[in-house]
Amino acid sequence: MRSRGNLRVIRKTPGEIETMREAGRILARVLQEIVAAAQPGVATEELDKIARARLREAGAEPSFLGYRGYPAAICVEMEDIVVHGIPGKTKLEAGTILGMDMGAVYQGFQADMAVSIPLGAVDAERRRLLEVTERALQAGMQQARAGRRLRELSAAVQQVAEAAGFSVVRDLVGHGIGRQMHEPPQVPNFVTEGAFAEYDLLLRPGMTLAIEPMINAGEPAVRVDGDGWTVRTVDGKPSAHFEHTVAVGREGSQILTLP
Repeated sequence: MRSRGNLRVIRKTPGEIETMREAGRILARVLQEIVAAAQPGVATEELDKIARARLREAGAEPSFLGYRGYPAAICVEMEDIVVHGIPGKTKLEAGTILGMDMGAVYQGFQADMAVSIPLGAVDAERRRLLEVTERALQAGMQQARAGRRLRELSAAVQQVAEAAGFSVVRDLVGHGIGRQMHEPPQVPNFVTEGAFAEYDLLLRPGMTLAIEPMINAGEPAVRVDGDGWTVRTVDGKPSAHFEHTVAVGREGSQILTLP
């Protein structure tokens, strides 16, 4: 979900990062279970039920539920849905892409994570879109180290996506994260000079970021459905979404959303 930007970035203590790491562990384990349950014919609301139950069993709460009025614990992103798809009666279909985005709050700290998967056998272009988007995330995370500028992270994501012939969504970005789901800075997946003051931000140890490339098979333009939440590609082509919460370190980034 999109953040609102300014440059008052909150750095975390080692203890706070460890609490975020535990939130991330819980989140990653629950998302693994949801991925296993995401089979053709399953209604998306069933995935939301798993998310709510498993997070609470682990001592965490779903970050998204009620956030700015969002009605579910998980976002489901089927085919042309870029982000914020609301779970419901719709059933998953073989041959399509499914993205799942979820947040968890544990002992007052947040973690945020997204993954996109193929449902059954998908065509070569969809497989390539998934592979490239995941590589774009890895490229961005490699730049999340002390001494780098945020623009280097943004440029790394964009370069991987566009070199493969895909486009980067401009209307949605990653974000800082900590006690709040959305903290400064905004974390764009592209560089457009003058668009974000954050580009020149010097990354420092203790900064925690949710890096989340949203990559389209077609054009970058998106639109919002009448529900006020579901964001789709304008041209109807598929989109993929991967995300990790990371902590900036002196030697490199630490991924906090690992099981």
